[in-house]
This record gives sequence, structure tokens and C-alpha cells, in this order.
Amino acid sequence: MDWDPADIVAALRKAGWSLRRLSFAHGYRSDALKHALRRPYPRAEAIIAGALGLSPGTLWPSRYPSEDGAPHGTEERTGSLRTHGDREEDTTPGE
Repeated sequence: MDWDPADIVAALRKAGWSLRRLSFAHGYRSDALKHALRRPYPRAEAIIAGALGLSPGTLWPSRYPSEDGAPHGTEERTGSLRTHGDREEDTTPGE
């Protein structure tokens, strides 16, 4: 079960940090790291977890289910998904 966002904020405060100060310390806008509390943001998750001396998977186990600690969505994908460079040409006549 993922840590509650309020518990993460409280743990950061006990460690001498706020999300705002931690954001600035790592070169982000003041509100950047707060987004990791509600949705996946691997870079921010790593910063927050590091400030607490934990791994991101400890704070957000639902986001890091694999044994290697990689976040969801970073594994190689197959099927019809394309990368940015694999754009299809528009072959619609008359446009």
C-alpha cells in the first residue's frame, strides 16, 4: 500500500525538508515535486525518497511492482505503440 501523501509530507518535514525547498534544491519550480504525491513522476519520486533515505518503491509500491525497482511503464513495450520518430505520413487525398 502506498504511503499517504500527508505522511510523506510529514516525514519530509521531520527530515528538515518541505516539498518546496526540496524542489528548489534540485533545480525544479517550487511546485514540481508535489505532483509525485498524486501521480507517477519517477524523477520527483526518486528525489523525495532520497531525502527520506528510502527507495521510491518503499513509498509507492504500486508504482514500482517489478523486482528491479523500475517504475511502471518503463519496460519495453510491444504492439502498435510508436516512438516519436515513427510518425505515419498522412495520405488522405485532397488535403
